[in-house]
Amino acid sequence: MSNLAGFNAAEVEPSTGYDVIPAGEYEAIITDSEMKPTKNNNGSYLQLTFQLVGGQYDCRFVWARLNLDNPNEQAVEIAQRELSAICRAVGVMTPQDSSELHDIPLIIKVGIEPARGQYSESNSIKAYKSIGEGAAKSAPAATGGAKKAPWKK
Repeated sequence: MSNLAGFNAAEVEPSTGYDVIPAGEYEAIITDSEMKPTKNNNGSYLQLTFQLVGGQYDCRFVWARLNLDNPNEQAVEIAQRELSAICRAVGVMTPQDSSELHDIPLIIKVGIEPARGQYSESNSIKAYKSIGEGAAKSAPAATGGAKKAPWKK
């Protein structure tokens, strides 16, 4: 249990949830990474949290899950290729720890996964590019502003 003494819900606007962001390219940084066990505990995946930087969707989050330890060799190969794309996009070719990928700007191409069963539609990351590979073409998030970038603390 956590102590919530002093909190009054009547004084705080409630969260209304989030809709998916439109498909497109967005500037982002990785803010968190964690190895987690797969649902059936026969492997693990690296979960990466990407925070969009600037524009209309500033501070929104998108996640990627990389099946780096899995009995399915194809799943591992796909995850390794995706991790390679991320490493190249942020310029860290031989990370010893996933935290080395944090707070470095890159461009992510976001797609929309359709609703399935009990799950509503959601965002997914389709590709990764370095900032130097060009400005985010279709993303309001890439237009930035005068606001201080979160990685410049």
